[in-house]
Amino acid sequence: MLATVINVILVLIGSAVGLLFKNLISERLMSVITHALGLCVFGIGVSNLIGTEDMLCVIVCMVIGTVIGSAIDIEGRLEHAGDALRSRLAKGDGNSRFTESFVNASLLFCVGAMAITGSIDAGLNHNYTTIISKGVIDGVTSISFAATMGIGVAFSVIPLLLYQGGITLLAGWVGPWLPAPVITEMTAVGGALIVGISVNMLALGKEKVKVGNMLPAMFLPIAYLPLASWLSGSLFT
Repeated sequence: MLATVINVILVLIGSAVGLLFKNLISERLMSVITHALGLCVFGIGVSNLIGTEDMLCVIVCMVIGTVIGSAIDIEGRLEHAGDALRSRLAKGDGNSRFTESFVNASLLFCVGAMAITGSIDAGLNHNYTTIISKGVIDGVTSISFAATMGIGVAFSVIPLLLYQGGITLLAGWVGPWLPAPVITEMTAVGGALIVGISVNMLALGKEKVKVGNMLPAMFLPIAYLPLASWLSGSLFT
């Protein structure tokens, strides 16, 4: 929970800065800072990924997880859910600007692979690097959002706290029941997803990497490692 609290504080600070200095913040400066943060996110993803002890596990889980996620169209469903929530809350609202900024910021800060992978990593490994890094990114983003959309951005910390904090607590409760190799490979797969996020931040690809569709991959080591162990035992006995 500590990392999520830091994330919340950084969003509040960023919102305050955006509201106070909205006339001094240029779009070009925000773009350069985003690219700098993208490089840092890339480093975090790689550091988690190279911790794997079974690269085949990471590859298989990434492929199968992406197939599952694409078939379900997780990314598209998240976007549709966000659009539906945005239109429903803004409809007939007397202060639609506040609602728009609140909903948009909440969706941006909560709905994403980094929020999920970071929260799980914090709960399983007590590693807060990803969430705190996300907090810095959210803080910088909230400056731009608050400067253009208003104080509703600051109130997005409420769903942020509940969402990320809930995932972290759940992962902490489940973690003691998971074998160490499973946690290691889940972390490595999460690192691969974070690399995908950095690619999007740096705009390196012709198309956006649909990291949301890859999210099931992070949970597949739970099934892959016992199955691989059983198959290897069956083949060599």
